[in-house]
Formats: sequence, structure tokens, C-alpha cells
Amino acid sequence: MVGSNWRLRGVLAAGAVLAMAAPALAQQAPSKQVTFNKDVAPIFQAKCQSCHEPGSIGPMSLVSYQDSRPWARSIKNRVAARQMPPWHIDRSVGVQKFKNDMALTDEQVATVVAWVDGGALEGNASDFKAKPVAQGLFWQGERDGFGAPDLVIASALQTMPAVHQDVWWRPMSDIPITEPRWIKMVEIRPANIQGRKVLHHSIAYHVLSPENTGAVNQGIGGRGPSVSGSAAPSASDLVNRRPQIMEWAIGKGYDRYMEGTGKLIMPGEKISWDQHVHAVGEEITSGSELGLWFYPKGQEPAKRSYLVAFSGLKNGAEGLDIPPNSVAHTEGFTVLKENTVITNFQPHFHLRGKAMQVEAIFPDGRTQVISYVRDFNFNWMTNYIYTDEAAPVFPKGTIIHVTAFYDNTKGNKDNPDPDQWVGYGDRTVDEMAHAWMNVVYLSDAEYQERIEKYGVGVTNGVKPQQTTQQQQQ
Repeated sequence: MVGSNWRLRGVLAAGAVLAMAAPALAQQAPSKQVTFNKDVAPIFQAKCQSCHEPGSIGPMSLVSYQDSRPWARSIKNRVAARQMPPWHIDRSVGVQKFKNDMALTDEQVATVVAWVDGGALEGNASDFKAKPVAQGLFWQGERDGFGAPDLVIASALQTMPAVHQDVWWRPMSDIPITEPRWIKMVEIRPANIQGRKVLHHSIAYHVLSPENTGAVNQGIGGRGPSVSGSAAPSASDLVNRRPQIMEWAIGKGYDRYMEGTGKLIMPGEKISWDQHVHAVGEEITSGSELGLWFYPKGQEPAKRSYLVAFSGLKNGAEGLDIPPNSVAHTEGFTVLKENTVITNFQPHFHLRGKAMQVEAIFPDGRTQVISYVRDFNFNWMTNYIYTDEAAPVFPKGTIIHVTAFYDNTKGNKDNPDPDQWVGYGDRTVDEMAHAWMNVVYLSDAEYQERIEKYGVGVTNGVKPQQTTQQQQQ
């Protein structure tokens, strides 16, 4: 519990740390004159414009100087505090190498701060090189250089009234293929721009062919009550055994699996959608679209990837009870029954969620932090995809320990009512806590081969002998 208390103090102290960020970065500011057209626009185009352009999900456009200048002071504050771009992984612990890293470098942060502190100058028009603006919906995977998806599967549409209770829309869609195909990357998006306002999450469950039972995940064991109260699999186990192609939530991009791994789909199978929709004051009709990128024929992977919701609630739904005007935390434990590679981390909360830590408890009792997000933002369910060499591997018998922190006070700007008790539930005003992580299982021989190359647990891809040399220095 000492570690949890330390993390909790860190959460409460985050504001003080962020307040110190701007002066520290000012010391790194470039000595030259910084202008928007020459220095800042390339940064915005690389890391910000995909969300901050007309019709996208950002609250303002940052495409041009005229768009950006009115927001200069706010941009500086958000960038210096590393609240934007929305990359909230703690940079001091756990895995630090990612396939989809959207964070600004220290130099880029210093450049933006220096631009604002220097008067937010426009600069020479000839220095500005415009980046094309999306003319509607786009696939983030396509923007990141992976091409258009090979197959798009759409759900039926649902109309959400302007004022209404939350709705869970669960239609079915056929998977229109004539031969088995292996998926290497997947992305879900709302069916239209307006749908971004009402769609909280969308899960694409996989309805299997009888020949595809290998898609059922049996490599983990949760702690908690079974459905019947007997020694049967726990409720969380049953949930995680249900095959899923992908989970999407507000602000998430795509899932890109580790090379040589994927998900197999077969003719006759279906997608069973679970879409959480909430009212926003205007009538909106939308749904979800699932984009699939396939491995080329003849290059089928050797391993399956399984999506797991590692719970932060050791006693199930009854274990989450947050008093009014308080900060609280819960913990959950899941046993790895197989040697396991973890390939990503996506914390999931609702409006009171504040921070989440995922830790490995090895069979010999030692512990190691896998990933930690201290400043969770409900509007940005960021998926942190580990590079293949940095994806940590753990021996069978390791326990994945998820610690979740909640802020049910007035200090939480997303909190709809700090005077309410908050329990577990699917509504946006309820709360939940789990870490979405894709896992790959290894045989004992494969496990030994991987640890000989990259080491056990979190090593960020540093070979064991290199680690030893560094320690000796």
C-alpha cells in the first residue's frame, strides 16, 4: 500500500508540478526569433492538425496563423503542462518506446513556449508550407502511413434524441469475406462527424465460426466472484474470454498488433457491436465503422493477439464506491496463466477517473511498473502501443496489478456532481476502471528465446548484457 499512497500523493501534487513546467521550459527556449510559419506550423502539422482542423474533434483549428494566434496563451499552457497533445503516459517509469508516440519532444515544447513568450509572431509568408486538410472522416491508420483499410464493416445507424438516458446499441454485422484472413491492424471510428459527439465507446465483439475457437482467450485468470458463486470461472474471466476484434473509446486511434501476431477471421462470422451512446442536446444519427488491415496472403502470422480488460476492481462491481467530495482508489489483480507479452496500454475510466498504474508482480514476489498515467483525460482514451522490442514479457504465474485513482471533488473539471456517491456502472455518470491491453502467449521455448534477446519484464528493448554493463558503470 505504500506504493499506492505514493502514487496518490503524486496525483494530488500534479497541479503543482505542472505549474512549474513553463519556467523550466523557458530556460530551454531557442535563442533565435521563433515564428509561426517557420518554426511552429511544422510542429502543429505533425502532432496537432489531425485533430485541430475544421470538422475534426478538436475545439479549434490550428491550421493557419490566423486560426492559432487567438489561442496562443492557452496553447502555451497546455503544451508546457504536457496536457496536449494528449499523451499522458508518465515518462519516468515503465515502457517508454511506442509505435504511435504523439508527444512533443522537449525541444518542440520549448519552441512553442518561446513563440508565445516572444509575442506569437507570424513570420514570413514564404516560410509557411500548408498541409492538406481532411475533407471529412479519415482513418488515423491511413494518415499514419499504413494505407486505407482492406475491409470496412459498418454497423446499422441509431438516432439519439437531444435529451435521453444513455443507450447501448447492439446491432450485428456480417463479416463479408470468402476465405480466412489474418488482421494485423484495426481501427474503429464513428460513422460520421456528428457521431463523435454522442459515441462514448464502441466494442466490436467477434462471433466465431466453430473452426475458429482458438480466438477464445483462456490464458488469464481473474480474482473475484463467479457468476454462480462457485469455483467456476469468475465473471471477469467470462468477459475476457469473449472474443473481441477491438474496443474504441473517445479519442482513441487504432490497435496495431505486434509483428507476427494478429486476429483470424473466417467466412460466416459476424461482428456483434456494443455501442454506448449519450445525449448531447441535439438529435444525432450515427453508428460505428470498423476498418481492418490484413496480412498479405501467404504471410499469415504464427501467433494470435488477444484483447484483455485487466480490471482495477478486485471485488468486482461491488468494490467501487466513491464517497462525495473525496479522492479514492481501487485495485484489481489478474493472473497470467501463460508466458505473456503485453503489447499496449489503454486506461479506461469515466468522468471521475484520474490516474492508473499497471504493475507486474512476478512469481518470486518482486514488482515492476509496466505503465502509469497520472493525468487521465476522459475525452482522450489514448492507446499507448509499445514497440515490438519494448513490449514486456512475463512468465506464467505473474500477477497483473491495476491500481486506479478517482477524483470526485470540485477540483476535477470533468466531474458533473461532486456531491454524489459514485458506484460502478455503464452510464457516463457512473464509474469503472480497467486497462485494455493486447496480449500474446508464448511457449516455454519461445519465452526463453525472447528473454535471451530482450530480457524479462520492462527493459525497453535493452538486451540483458547491455543492462549489466550500464549497471556496472
